[in-house]
Amino acid sequence: MGTSVQVTPLCGAYNENPLSYLVSVDGFNFLIDCGWNDHFDPSLLQPISRFASTIDAVLLSHSDTLHLGSLPYAMKQLGLSAPVYSTEPVYRLGLLTMYDQYLSRKQVSEFDLFTLDDIDSAFQSITRLTYSQNHHLSGKGEGIVIAPHVAGHLLGGTVWKITKDGEDVIYAVDFNHRKERHLNGITYKRHQDKEFGDIIRETLRAGGNVLLPVDSAGRVLELLLIMESYWADESLSYPIFFLTYVASSTVDYIKSFLEWMSDSITKSFELTGENAFLLKHVTLLVNKTELDKATDGPTVVLASMASLEAGFSHDIFVEWATDPKNRVLFTERGQFGTLARMLQADPPPKAVKVTMSKRVLLVGKELIAYEEEQNRIKKEEALKASLIKEEELKTSHGSDNNMSDPMVIDASNTHASPDVAGPRGGGFRDVLIDGFVPPSSSVAPMFPFYENTSEWDDFGKIINPDDYVIKDEDMDLAAMHLMKSHLNLRLVVIWIGKFDDGSASLILDTKPSKVVSNELTVQVRCSLKYMDFEGRSDGRSIKSIHSQIAPLKLVLVHGSAEPTEHLKHHCLNNVCPHVYAPQIEETTDVTSDLCAYKVQLSEKLMSNVLFKKLGDYEIAWVDAEVGKADGGLLSLLPLPTSAPPHKSVLVGDLKLPDLKQFLSSKGIQVEFSGKALRCGEYVTTRKVGDASQKGGGSSTQQIVIEGPLCENYLYSQFNLL
Repeated sequence: MGTSVQVTPLCGAYNENPLSYLVSVDGFNFLIDCGWNDHFDPSLLQPISRFASTIDAVLLSHSDTLHLGSLPYAMKQLGLSAPVYSTEPVYRLGLLTMYDQYLSRKQVSEFDLFTLDDIDSAFQSITRLTYSQNHHLSGKGEGIVIAPHVAGHLLGGTVWKITKDGEDVIYAVDFNHRKERHLNGITYKRHQDKEFGDIIRETLRAGGNVLLPVDSAGRVLELLLIMESYWADESLSYPIFFLTYVASSTVDYIKSFLEWMSDSITKSFELTGENAFLLKHVTLLVNKTELDKATDGPTVVLASMASLEAGFSHDIFVEWATDPKNRVLFTERGQFGTLARMLQADPPPKAVKVTMSKRVLLVGKELIAYEEEQNRIKKEEALKASLIKEEELKTSHGSDNNMSDPMVIDASNTHASPDVAGPRGGGFRDVLIDGFVPPSSSVAPMFPFYENTSEWDDFGKIINPDDYVIKDEDMDLAAMHLMKSHLNLRLVVIWIGKFDDGSASLILDTKPSKVVSNELTVQVRCSLKYMDFEGRSDGRSIKSIHSQIAPLKLVLVHGSAEPTEHLKHHCLNNVCPHVYAPQIEETTDVTSDLCAYKVQLSEKLMSNVLFKKLGDYEIAWVDAEVGKADGGLLSLLPLPTSAPPHKSVLVGDLKLPDLKQFLSSKGIQVEFSGKALRCGEYVTTRKVGDASQKGGGSSTQQIVIEGPLCENYLYSQFNLL
């Protein structure tokens, strides 16, 4: 049998819910993506909770909430403790995304599903890989290799490849084949960028404001570059603000990720030294107070969250929605059940009910009651701690009294001098132990003594250099705490003046506060517009890509019911005969029908094998018979008789320019003629087939040589062989 593979959707099948899938490869369980939505509903994570203890590794594909939002909660509450793998941008930007999510909700609710420390703890366990890096698992996963590949959609976005015994499992969701300003692809839709900018300029010139609800550190990067370019081309002076709790940190990190971006950005930096994310027309804000002070005229604001459920975008929408001159420009479909989705489905004019919440400081009787309660809790904790300490002392003293060491001073000895005992029978012992707790291993109360076990040589104390090396994980942890300190201590350290005193106090949580909420009915009169900047391949492209890949078996996930069924029927008819679309917690066995065996290559066989260089590899024909080696393992042994001759086989993807250069080096006059090579006057060489295609006979590469039998014909033929 081949490698055993089972797929079980835990969330995100036949619906638009977050993504979480269990993929088992020969008993090794991968949790691929660990998403949550902007509602943060724990009931969505019940399937994960049932499998959390069996998960051996977690793979993250993108840095947004839908792909990794439940990771801190799962590790804190659900018992998930497996190692996590992602690319560097997914790790960094995912961390910032979760910071922004937490801070946005903490301002409007008593959010307690996870804390900033829980986020740090979860992301600290992530191992970062680069694109195409093969990572070999060990232990239970021995023989399994994982590798991230470019997915597009978001910076660092990943198509995961899992390999075991020569068989591949490809996980590809939310991929994008189009070329964009900050990500590589195939085609680039410049006309859409211009239409996007024209709509914004039209609104601004009419005296209105434009709100773009965006994510924290994902697709917003593409929008920032589009607006930077449009503002420069059109010489516009209207202010643009990027407003999230992590706006400054996001752009700072992005500036160091140029190698993960498109070739055009990389080449531009190499030629000019100018970073594409040195934003000249966009102002970064981390507090709405700064926005309120700056917005005297028409303004463009990119604010999180894209769902309008929380964050700065929610509050700005409520303020601007009543003015018909303003516009809300959506660049992605709103999550199901959110305010953004409702507005997209039923455009204005209309009335919507929203909840406005804010955190305010406690005053008066509420503050007094809170302080009294905190004092009571502190006293109870202090009393409990003192009782525990007293119990530990009694236990320690009891073991001391049982010792027969002559140095032990027994406070219960009736012959003790009254001058020593004092008014309390055990006074002498109390004096000895006052100020420290004796170790349980001591035979009598004693002051701490630490023996110096350092080694010395002729030059002094021997130093271990490893003690002074800062490990990568320690640097990452320090950077993480520094990042969080930037988020929480901007008023004190770097961003002086970015926060007003009230907001800084709330985020630092230095003063007692509460959340005040009230429901409002908002008359939505502003214009609404949706333009697709999600950065995902469309249905037509997905069908074409599936046909080119020609998988042996295909499992469809992450889509609503109707598109899933449509794509399933298309793939059954045009791609492969084995197409599955499982429901939540329905396990699908996609084990390959191929049989794979591990065999040893005997030394006698290998001594007669002739290898030839092919790029970074060496290849050779092997003619052998299967036998058994010592220990019962299968082994390839030399044939008892001479092997029959082999037909010529073209290995690899032959490039005609390389062939032209090779033949020229042998003195043959070669030039291109259309898509073929003309060798001398009479011989033509062309390539048939495409090595990049799979699954069909037409994909086999062949070299066709045409012409009369002459010297050039024979030379070309035998050189190719």
